[in-house]
Amino acid sequence: MGDGASRLRRTVREVAKFGAVGGAGVLVNLVVFNLVRHTTDLQVVRASVIATVVAIVFNYVGFRYFTYRDRDKSRRTREMSLFLLFSAVGLVIENGVLYTATYGFGWDTPLQNNVFKFLGIGIATLFRFWSYRSWVFRALPTHRTQASEGPLPHDEPPGPPKPKQQVP
Repeated sequence: MGDGASRLRRTVREVAKFGAVGGAGVLVNLVVFNLVRHTTDLQVVRASVIATVVAIVFNYVGFRYFTYRDRDKSRRTREMSLFLLFSAVGLVIENGVLYTATYGFGWDTPLQNNVFKFLGIGIATLFRFWSYRSWVFRALPTHRTQASEGPLPHDEPPGPPKPKQQVP
């Protein structure tokens, strides 16, 4: 139960951190969206794209320095390129939902705009979580074997696995 349970704990902790940064990013996205919508004459999808770009910048900082701070930092150019690529795909997903609702179905009240903006963010978030953890913020290779048990304590440097203790 040791390795599987610790892997589950790490995944739950990662999802919680991703959710905290993402939740703050959603708030940034919605606040900027509504500010732009109500203070300018921009069309709904253009205002949404601006808000999404602001949220992408906010989220990168949060993901890099909070959620995935322990991940590989050796190839920042590659990381940033992939982050922007996958964020752009998420932007298309998110704003495609809003575009379809607004211009395809004519649902264009402020409430409907916010509902479909939020729905688009939710769908795009599933894609972003998968792509960021799989391709952008890659885990560092471990020096431990699969047979070793449990995670290393934070203050212990990586090294050869400790011998297993026999339980009577």
